[in-house]
Amino acid sequence: MRLFFPRLLVAALLLSGGLLAEHRTAFARTEAHNGLIAPALWEVKDADTTIYLFGTVHVLKPGVDWFKGGIRRAFDQSDELVLEIIEPDNPNEMASIMGAKAIARDAAALSKRLEPTAREKYQAAMEANGLPWQAFEVFNPWMAGLALSVAPLEKLGYKADQGVEKLLSAAARATGKKIGALETPEQQIGYFAALPMEQQIAFLNSTVEGLNDIEAQFDSLVQHWQAGEPDKLAEEMNESLEATPELAQILLFQRNAHWAQWIKARMGQPGTVFIAVGAGHLAGKNSVQDQLKALGISTARIQE
Repeated sequence: MRLFFPRLLVAALLLSGGLLAEHRTAFARTEAHNGLIAPALWEVKDADTTIYLFGTVHVLKPGVDWFKGGIRRAFDQSDELVLEIIEPDNPNEMASIMGAKAIARDAAALSKRLEPTAREKYQAAMEANGLPWQAFEVFNPWMAGLALSVAPLEKLGYKADQGVEKLLSAAARATGKKIGALETPEQQIGYFAALPMEQQIAFLNSTVEGLNDIEAQFDSLVQHWQAGEPDKLAEEMNESLEATPELAQILLFQRNAHWAQWIKARMGQPGTVFIAVGAGHLAGKNSVQDQLKALGISTARIQE
């Protein structure tokens, strides 16, 4: 999907949770004249319920100091942390879930699905990034696309254990907070697995074509995230979203609508909840906030 070419090749890391949380991404600090700016945070509130909405980047470069100020206060005040998914403690369990959905049922070799020129570029890109394309022959194209979309960043030395969700989860466990999820790992992986073959191939080909720009594109997106600029983040993503409306509907808009319904139902219970989802879900048209507005629920941006 052009969600990954080239802007949303990297914006996938702002949209999908645990499925991509083991991969590496770039991160750049953004400073203003009056100090470090914080990522955006929103609040949904009634008489006895408060829900915070925080957009995340699922993996970050070490040394990023974002968990403080209003974000930390909101988290500390919350009774429960809610993520997109809860990753299994055993990484082999996630690998098993993904592998079961990724294997091609028609037994067709992945590279044979591609046109000759595209096949040559794909195989060269895989080899250049330390991914043996032969080992992916049993898989559907979306699996290779995901692997290839993040592999170049691994070569840049970014770490896999610095993601926002990992830090929040550790803090929640340390303080005895309940941890919940909006989706299951099977559901999240299923969004990719259910893509029609034509879209899977387009996604893979676009991933290959966009590899040269991935670092610069992601740096730009993440700088907007840290600067608390969701509108600019959305502008970066819009071109690719508009170019792939079917994929945007499946991977972004439908999920936003489901999550808004979940939030509406949760507002019927007292308490304070801290929801952390990929930042792309909280930016632009049809965001979670827009879906909540359609349900008659207002959100307010929290200012430091």
